[in-house]
Amino acid sequence: MRKEETVYAVSPVEQERQAFRKRQGTRSIIISIVSTLVLAAAIMLTLHFAPGWPRVQHTFFSGEQFAKSFPIVLQGLWLNVRVLIYSLIGTAVLGTLIAVIRISKSAVLFPLRILAQAYTTIMRGIPMLVVLYIIGFGIPGLGIFGRIPVEVLGTIAVTMSYSAYIAEVLRAGFQDVSPQQRASARSLGLTSGQTVRLVIIPQALRKIAPALMNDFIAMQKDVGLISTLGAIDAVRAAQVQVALTFNFTPYIVASVLFILLSVPFVIINDWYTAKLRKREQTGGMV
Repeated sequence: MRKEETVYAVSPVEQERQAFRKRQGTRSIIISIVSTLVLAAAIMLTLHFAPGWPRVQHTFFSGEQFAKSFPIVLQGLWLNVRVLIYSLIGTAVLGTLIAVIRISKSAVLFPLRILAQAYTTIMRGIPMLVVLYIIGFGIPGLGIFGRIPVEVLGTIAVTMSYSAYIAEVLRAGFQDVSPQQRASARSLGLTSGQTVRLVIIPQALRKIAPALMNDFIAMQKDVGLISTLGAIDAVRAAQVQVALTFNFTPYIVASVLFILLSVPFVIINDWYTAKLRKREQTGGMV
């Protein structure tokens, strides 16, 4: 026997509410489109009537130079992508290790906790460019490891610099997990390492994911600084083209490529942040 489904009728009051929300949504979309068009038109008119706009347009926004330099700068971007991938992996591993050491209560790890605290303090205080100089020119100067590729030195510098930031974000997330969670896990027979790996880290990552994604976006931009070590990445390729043509459009090309590279990170960050906010507003457990 087929079970009949119960159909609930929508009350007139709810129908009016739905219609009102729909009208408000349509009105908001129209206002957003109009305000965007007005702002874009105002910017275009301001630039068009600026006395020096033709010269600036030719110097920074030349279509011919954009087309010529695009494949060269794009080829250099692949070096930035490789450095970014290896830096992400190294930063995640080293930052997690430092954070776990920082929150450890073991007396045996006391010297490592002091070293980890000193490491995060020092590395967060040194500018990224200085770290690149120290690693990029200091390690080869020792003469121990022989000739080291510039991209390897740049990856080490980026990893060392950002692992300190990631470690502090992770430590804050780990310590934000309720102590009852740790006590409950230990009462079930889990070891300290299992508690951190199976209970603390998964809960902390959900809370600090937006902050971690912002650090990764900043890292994506800072990998362009490896050009200071002589690596032919997107920034260095753009500099070479500028020196040859006396036109700054290649820098715009490099900027556009870095923006496109960061778009997936930004979209994922915004999506996950909105998801967490929605769960908190509906009373879900984050």
